[in-house]
Amino acid sequence: MSSIHQKKSKNILPYENKKITCETARSLSIMDALAMLGHFPSRERQQDAWFLSPFRTETHASFKVSKQLNRWYDHGIGKGGNIIDLVCAILKISVADALLILAKLKTVNYEIRPPIHTNKNQSSKLKILETKEIQHGALITYLKKRKIPYSLAKQYCKEAHFQFGSKHLFSIGFANISGGWELRNPYFKSCASPKDITLLKNGNNTLIVTEGMFDFLSILTAFPELETSRDFAVLNSLSLINRTWNILENYDTIELYLDRDQAGRKATALYLEKHCNTNCIDKSIIYSGFSDVNDWLVKRKLELK
Repeated sequence: MSSIHQKKSKNILPYENKKITCETARSLSIMDALAMLGHFPSRERQQDAWFLSPFRTETHASFKVSKQLNRWYDHGIGKGGNIIDLVCAILKISVADALLILAKLKTVNYEIRPPIHTNKNQSSKLKILETKEIQHGALITYLKKRKIPYSLAKQYCKEAHFQFGSKHLFSIGFANISGGWELRNPYFKSCASPKDITLLKNGNNTLIVTEGMFDFLSILTAFPELETSRDFAVLNSLSLINRTWNILENYDTIELYLDRDQAGRKATALYLEKHCNTNCIDKSIIYSGFSDVNDWLVKRKLELK
């Protein structure tokens, strides 16, 4: 399949090969480490801060950080510790790999900013500064929350740094066929022009059509065998449906994995109407009762490897 392939790092996470000592790491702020990993306080005082636990789903914050002691304690599991213990527990990695991540925290002080929404005109002012292999802890945590394996995401996506007004932001980046980028992080959804579809070819006679990058990644997470047995067209916006009509003519079978909201159902109906002479199949029955493929992947009980 046509995509960006990266060399595997010897470490679990591809941070620069720079370590710090345990003593230096323990002096770093747990608050800053949690921000880097995409966790922000539900309430905060001068002495302490309370978070929703990074280890489980909850509605009332039971995870406390003492700013004075620079220690954390999760009341839900009766366990606490220092910053190294925390990074190891959240990312399920060794102390050595945790020190690599904390070295990054020591040298680079940035985090995902509060929610920002852009419209079409604003996105044209967005300037990509750099794209590289996904490595920031907050983005890796974001992928984990959406049940997308890091090893899969780094094959098809990038960590994109960009300028938006006076702000320097970063997100998961997904390239389209015209050189533009879809940009997603927990608080930001936009694109870098030009806007277009993404087409991933593998020489197959069956094409999967889906709406967004996380739908595409979710399909490959749930059904890894489809990666080599299907080609993929990712619309990146339902407004770009017309750009797929000529592409569909090259395939014997079209499989539709579109959203199950009103707009997605209308788009599915349009595909079925226009391609009634081909084997065009609505596959959204698989995630019936959920809004889209990723919603189904995140909420279903079966634990995926």
